[in-house]
Amino acid sequence: MAALRSKHELATVVHRFGRELMAKERLAGVQIKALHNILRCRTAVMGGHKQVCTHCSEKSYSYNSCADRHCPKCQLSKQSLWIEKVTRLALPVKHFHIIFTVPHHLNRVCLWNPTMYYNLLFSAVWRTLHSFGYSHYGVETGAIAVLHSWGQNLSLHPHVHCIVPAAGYSIKGRWKRIGKEKYLYAVHQLSTTFRGKFLDSIKRKLKTLGKPEAFEADIRRAYHTPWVVFSEASMAGPEHVIAYLGQYTHRVAISNDRIKDISKTHVRFIAKDYRDRGRQKPVSLSGVEFLRRFCQHVFPKGFVRIRRFGIYHSTTIRSMGLQFNAEEDIPQPNQQTTKQNTVAETSQPAGFDHGICQRCKKGRLVVVAELPRIRSPAASLPALLTSMVL
Repeated sequence: MAALRSKHELATVVHRFGRELMAKERLAGVQIKALHNILRCRTAVMGGHKQVCTHCSEKSYSYNSCADRHCPKCQLSKQSLWIEKVTRLALPVKHFHIIFTVPHHLNRVCLWNPTMYYNLLFSAVWRTLHSFGYSHYGVETGAIAVLHSWGQNLSLHPHVHCIVPAAGYSIKGRWKRIGKEKYLYAVHQLSTTFRGKFLDSIKRKLKTLGKPEAFEADIRRAYHTPWVVFSEASMAGPEHVIAYLGQYTHRVAISNDRIKDISKTHVRFIAKDYRDRGRQKPVSLSGVEFLRRFCQHVFPKGFVRIRRFGIYHSTTIRSMGLQFNAEEDIPQPNQQTTKQNTVAETSQPAGFDHGICQRCKKGRLVVVAELPRIRSPAASLPALLTSMVL
């Protein structure tokens, strides 16, 4: 199993540069906790199982994961289960992938109060889509939205990925297909409306918090900057669209396979340059700067970064009494169930059988003992993290 791991991992970066980062930066509790969990993930500290091969008697050890949503090792299983669940609920119609991007002029507001900023961002995205559904087609539409806060080089770059069905529930109480062949709404209209709603909501919120002039210059620059909303139609069924969005749902700021080298002072990783047709290029950052940027993308405790709106939200379905009628133009959602994979199965790469001995390729691995979790000594979380880094 060890051979399947990336040569360089985020945990190694934390171990090597974590102490220096904590000496230079004031980290929030959730950031310290995320780094601490990443260090412990799939190590003996977390406990696990001892396994023996039924053919060659090879012994191996499997350690538990930390289950932190910012850990690059722990998201694949959650992603697979999420895709399976949402696929069963999706309407069998064309879906559009729409991305709402915010210019960097507002990054200071985001760093000042991330929870407020991201909640207002989600609200502005849905209010824009909701208003366009009624103004263009006279329907209650819906969306599944996923928040990302990072760019390829780990810079702060908040944006929301949405999948929007080409269907809605009309004011006459019937299902209706909407959209054109290649687009749902004009992107320049979406951009202008989204900019107005988001900036207005930020100004109103800052006023209620007693900070009406704190970010006035940033908001003014954002007003005079072109905003970009990207939209593309899917050429496949909803299950393919959801699988595509699933690539974004449980993604973290950087995956282990993008880290190519860790020296005594720097981290080198691969990033796509979208200004050069998405070509992959190496980026080198000091270890402390790399971790500082990564910590910017640790979301506040309890923050929900995957949200459903409109006809995809359970409250809307219940309050409007929505029912799927097979006799109408919009048939029922896909209710076909697929094989339920276990977390152990879905957390492994495609083609990998977690039950087969990786030495002889013939026997099966059988659990013979459970390894207890090692309890941490009584200490504060910063002290525990400091004790685990260089």
